[in-house]
Amino acid sequence: MSVEAVRDVNPLPQRYLTAGTGIGGTIKTRPEDFLVEEVPLYDPCGTGEHLYLGIQKTGVSHMELISHLRRHFDVPRRAIGFAGMKDKAAVTQQTISIYLPEGRWMPGPVQHERIDVLWTSRHTNKIRLGHLAGNRFSIRIRDVDPVKVTVIPAMLARLHDVCLPNYFGSQRFGYRRNNHLLGLLLLRQDFDGMAAELLGSTGSAFPEYQLQRRELFDEGRFEAAAAMWTPADRNELTVCKAFAGGRSGGSAVRAVGRTALTFWISALQSAVFNRVLDRRLLDETLDHLVEGDLAWKHDNGAVFRVTAAELSRPELSQRVAARDVSPSGPLWGAGMTSAEGAVGVIERDALHSLGVSCDELESGLVRFKGARRPLRVPVHNAVTDAGADEHGPYIRVAFDLPPGAYATVLLREIMKTPESESSQPE
Repeated sequence: MSVEAVRDVNPLPQRYLTAGTGIGGTIKTRPEDFLVEEVPLYDPCGTGEHLYLGIQKTGVSHMELISHLRRHFDVPRRAIGFAGMKDKAAVTQQTISIYLPEGRWMPGPVQHERIDVLWTSRHTNKIRLGHLAGNRFSIRIRDVDPVKVTVIPAMLARLHDVCLPNYFGSQRFGYRRNNHLLGLLLLRQDFDGMAAELLGSTGSAFPEYQLQRRELFDEGRFEAAAAMWTPADRNELTVCKAFAGGRSGGSAVRAVGRTALTFWISALQSAVFNRVLDRRLLDETLDHLVEGDLAWKHDNGAVFRVTAAELSRPELSQRVAARDVSPSGPLWGAGMTSAEGAVGVIERDALHSLGVSCDELESGLVRFKGARRPLRVPVHNAVTDAGADEHGPYIRVAFDLPPGAYATVLLREIMKTPESESSQPE
């Protein structure tokens, strides 16, 4: 399948669990309207080689935060640990770890007008991705009639009873909705195609203000094009500078570093997962298991195969109804356990719809790790209210989600507008 054909496949969620008309509105009009608090999996013990920082950032991207801490503490990027990447257009609190053995020289206070260190401690291990119990959100929806708050409790009740469809949100795919395409091109080792998609004028849609710099790249005027990109466009700037410096193809694209390359691959996995979840919602099989499924145990993340014998056991349906067990979907890659039967067909069809074959995954050109992900996740402590402040009326929605789940996906169920999945350049 050509990249042009895959470009027509929307990677974003296409279906809703909740019924009825949404309340509309907009989010992220200002950082203080989108509050995120990381719920830690454990507390630091007070001793160890890793310095733990309680960080609050306002309007700062994840990459900007990590880059600032790396420079401040004079450590390599691999010395810094985090449990998850938090939104830029928000006020967020999270814990960051830095490998700094006791007795080593320590710099002064972190100096940044939008990054605050709330506390420090020490612990024996680095924080790894997923080392958190969840995230707590409090979000104000603007440009909305506050009276519409009355329709939200029924939607939240539905999301509580069935659970939230565990879609990947717009952040995963970028403001051009093309991160998965970059992942597909990377999988195919088409580095010239990657450069054209990232920097040229003939790929996915882009803001009008970027037209000149993209046309300059197409003309081979790399230095002039690089001069128009800003540090906020880190990947574009990095690759364009690499071309201006005489590098080309894979060498230029790889200049973005392992983190960006891995993220593009994960976006491809995410797009496939979203298509599987679309089908499960269409088939109304989100809240029950089907023969051939790989069931996800929410208490420990283990999976087990669902056979006809398993389905005949009443206790299994009770565990599903109690939201202890859920169907899972694929994050295609090496080591992933595949579903069987009709469920396996759905998952393979979703993979093919994104232009990927099973043979490509196993070709060895690009090896990346596969996994399973629950198709639904529980929503806890959900409340809503309405009010007004100096910026006008709003409806506030607060809730807790487990690691890896997107607040914008829950808001999408309530708002039912494209703006609820908005994503802007960082």
